Amino acid sequence: MKAITKQWLEYAKADILVAKNSLSDEFLSNIVAFHCQQTIEKCFKAIVEENSLQFKRIHSLYKLYEIIETKINFDIDESKLEQIDEIYTTSRYPSDIGLLPEGKPDIKKANEMYEFAEWIYNRTINMLSDAG
Repeated sequence: MKAITKQWLEYAKADILVAKNSLSDEFLSNIVAFHCQQTIEKCFKAIVEENSLQFKRIHSLYKLYEIIETKINFDIDESKLEQIDEIYTTSRYPSDIGLLPEGKPDIKKANEMYEFAEWIYNRTINMLSDAG
């Protein structure tokens, strides 16, 4: 595995751990959502790097998924991906972090996002570890 791939996976691990450690706190549900989005983004970028694919500095999960779709050995629920993709914002205002179009996710939604992000993280780790 390339060094840059490992770096992306280390950052993804940090994000998924922050999300996991915040799951039980309703107040932090938007932070969980944000770190779930970040976990998936970093996993996808690890796959991009490991496969020497070209990409610009983008944050859209859906656009990244389109780049790696033929390189992964697991199926992704695109409806869940699109929902989490809505979380990222280019805004730097704290009130926007981890919000969905309808506002702050509730704890149930945050847990669903966590499960999806953890699933992608684990599949990515397994796939890239098996590849070398």
